[in-house]
Amino acid sequence: MKALINKQLIAKLQSKDKQFEIWDTNLTGLVLRVNPSGKMNYVCQYKKNRRITIGSVNVLSPMQARDRVKEILGNATKGIYPEEKKDKSKNTTFQTFIEKEYAPWFIAQKKSGEAEINKIRRNFYKLFDGKLLADINLATIEKWRTKRLQNGISPSTINRDITALKAALNRAVQWGLLSEYPFRNLKQFKDESERVRYLSKDEEYKLRNAFDNREERFRQERCNANKWRASRGYDLMPTFSKTIFVDHMKPMFLLTLNTGLRRSELFHLTWIDINLELKLLTLPKTKAYKKRHIPLNKEAHMTLKTWHKQSLNKINNLVFPSENSKPFDNIYTAWGNIMKNAQIEDFRFHDLRHDFASKLVMAGVDLNTVRELLGHSDIKMTLRYAHLAPEHKANAVAKLDKLI
Repeated sequence: MKALINKQLIAKLQSKDKQFEIWDTNLTGLVLRVNPSGKMNYVCQYKKNRRITIGSVNVLSPMQARDRVKEILGNATKGIYPEEKKDKSKNTTFQTFIEKEYAPWFIAQKKSGEAEINKIRRNFYKLFDGKLLADINLATIEKWRTKRLQNGISPSTINRDITALKAALNRAVQWGLLSEYPFRNLKQFKDESERVRYLSKDEEYKLRNAFDNREERFRQERCNANKWRASRGYDLMPTFSKTIFVDHMKPMFLLTLNTGLRRSELFHLTWIDINLELKLLTLPKTKAYKKRHIPLNKEAHMTLKTWHKQSLNKINNLVFPSENSKPFDNIYTAWGNIMKNAQIEDFRFHDLRHDFASKLVMAGVDLNTVRELLGHSDIKMTLRYAHLAPEHKANAVAKLDKLI
């Protein structure tokens, strides 16, 4: 059977008692195989009686399948056949695929690429140690995430970790290193934590106080350390006497509190993104792939202005470079210690973003403006804050009274 293979065709196809195939009318060599189970795969026939399965319709779009077939056919004209790659992939371990194939490509594509790759390394290298790509299965990941849930890891964190893994394995399928995506039937945990956790006035006071105490403690420790080094003739470490901030943590906190930046946006923020004169922060490449402008209030502006002065000697253009001059990938330990000293429970660094949004809504800012400031692609994501402004709704319907 011949037909144009597109999304409309795939949507209306029905399985039969026996397997059947549809040959594309636009691209010779592209075949859609339909199994009795309803499962559909793209197949590439690149020579007479020589073909290879290139992926499921659940993973590849018709356009992606066409691109893959064109690539295979182009290689075949040069005498390079997919069996060679397939045979090679039989010995490809998960770790080898990530390090040699996926990581270099992904890091070049995404600003947050290195952080995502580190997430995969941290969570899945031990789990899939020595395993071939083809041996990764649904049962293993189901057990892993159940154990994580039992250990108190939140569903949203588990979902994010698995999303990073899914992206890698999807790419392995597209590159022909996996014949089938193993997590097709894996559903995300329901995230009951669409919680809105923000700081009470008392908590914000305690948190600010904890940061001030931390700054003072670091200054005293550095002073004591230099006295000890001086008494032994050692070189002294840089003093904090002429700096407002002892390190990145307090300016990170103050900026996020007043702008609602995502952690990845904060870690990859550059001075090019900030116009101190106009008091404007511009994020050129956000999660929603749209440029976002955030006006800087007095505290955010003063924080950046001060941090910029003491960071002028930095070679790296990052606002908050790590010790190796690369973006941070986490600040878990430092944040955990600050929370402990502030005696605040169940408050993540990401919750500063919720705090920013919540306080805007409680101040009467409309939800669409909050959506724009947060960079939400869909207003549904912002609606979680709607309950914080009941008087706003009351004021809205009260306007009807004027019409009576």
